[in-house]
Amino acid sequence: MAKPSDILIIGAGIAGLYTALKLAPRPVTVLTARPLGEGGSSAWAQGGLAAAVGPDDTPNLHFADTMEAGAGLVDPAAARVLVDGGPAAVEDLARLGVPFDRAADGSFRLGREAAHCRDRIVHATGDQAGAAIMRALVKAARAAGHIALRERIVVEDLLLDQEGRVGGVLAVDIARSERMEIAAAEIVLATGGLGGLYAVTTNPVQAQGHGLAIAARAGAVVRDPEFVQFHPTALDIGADPAPLATEALRGAGARLVDRQGRAFMTDYHRAGDLAPRDVVARAVEAERKAGRGAFLDAREAVGAAFPEAFPTVFAACRKAGIDPRTTPMPVAPAAHYHMGGVKTDLDGRTGVEGLRAVGEVASTGVHGANRLASNSLLEAIVFGGRIADDLREADLRAPRRAAAPADRFALAPKPAPAAALGVLRAAMAEGCALIRSKQSLARAIETIRRLDEAAETTSGLKNALIAAELIAQGALMREESRGAHFREDFPQTEKEPFHTEIAADGSGADLGETP
Repeated sequence: MAKPSDILIIGAGIAGLYTALKLAPRPVTVLTARPLGEGGSSAWAQGGLAAAVGPDDTPNLHFADTMEAGAGLVDPAAARVLVDGGPAAVEDLARLGVPFDRAADGSFRLGREAAHCRDRIVHATGDQAGAAIMRALVKAARAAGHIALRERIVVEDLLLDQEGRVGGVLAVDIARSERMEIAAAEIVLATGGLGGLYAVTTNPVQAQGHGLAIAARAGAVVRDPEFVQFHPTALDIGADPAPLATEALRGAGARLVDRQGRAFMTDYHRAGDLAPRDVVARAVEAERKAGRGAFLDAREAVGAAFPEAFPTVFAACRKAGIDPRTTPMPVAPAAHYHMGGVKTDLDGRTGVEGLRAVGEVASTGVHGANRLASNSLLEAIVFGGRIADDLREADLRAPRRAAAPADRFALAPKPAPAAALGVLRAAMAEGCALIRSKQSLARAIETIRRLDEAAETTSGLKNALIAAELIAQGALMREESRGAHFREDFPQTEKEPFHTEIAADGSGADLGETP
């Protein structure tokens, strides 16, 4: 048993690092599977942070946009916490050294993205907000005396006592290829998303929903796992992961056009290119399937300013031999963000004693069926701060005799084999992506279970398979179309919104059949 930690945070993206920093002066240990600042989705976030800091904006307007985008499933209390905390979150990040873009008078330079009624996206160095925030948080975390950073540690499972309370983690030290148990009084999951389960994604391939899986095995409720947001404008250049063409481009006036140069979004929604993401994604897919193609044309809106205004997108285009100043960019939908997750309350509690969740792995209630653009970074900051405030002075005692489920030790402590992961990603892209049906979902689940029975199943593959099946089972249960979830066999939207909730028994055994 490794040295106990009072509070253990799993994951070192924006959610995990910010939570750790705000816990000061309480000691906290942060575990990360890769070197600090590498491998996660946080640094790839291009759009920025949504917050009502403009002179013509208010938290009430931000609240209304958030509620509207979520297609009936946003929790009003959670949305109110989010939007009210926005301005303070931006100011706190600025104090930590995040170089937000500013106008000549010192005010924040704001952009607009889909479904926002005001310019309220705070950017940093153009399209590099996530990277800029991560650099500031990594620097602060390395300098913080209360934070112990343990890199290249992969968490496989949670340790549970006989009453089902979490008391630590089962992990693998990559450098030594050794399993170990780390005791803790409180665990905060900040493990990110699951886009890597799909063949086409804007996320790192390593983002395979492992945090979702280990929480489900511990008995946490997983809410609305079927709601996977597909970004409509990933660059269609054959790269894996697919580079993202940020929505801020359309906020700046770029247009979606077909191969003939005809702008098509007004055919699909009154808001045109700034329609909600689920609408835009399905429109792009429809144009591609019809053979007309889909391209993002920023020649007039951005033009010569592209290298300075959107350096990340410009670099990706140039690497693929495209000059976006003179040529429209080919785009396609790609798995981008998970709106579902481990169900939490407003302070991150999951319902499993000793376990909290923050960031993309959590379902706080702010995203509903369709995340409002750039609310995700804000959620990580606002709710990470709330968790830290709640835990800073808490009286925590780690339970005795917490142990990992016995079935975990039958699996090799390794990542998913490349071949098996490739089969899984293809099955999810074919059966559980933008457009779904009972038949397609059944095929995906069949593949998942076949892979689970294979001799080469590892602990990494096991967790990926659990996360994938949670998505597919949630999609089967939701016999309607709502937000990012579209069933071609159930295209209608039910009048009364409802949540999908899935829970195991907390024994650590396989999830098996979903109710």
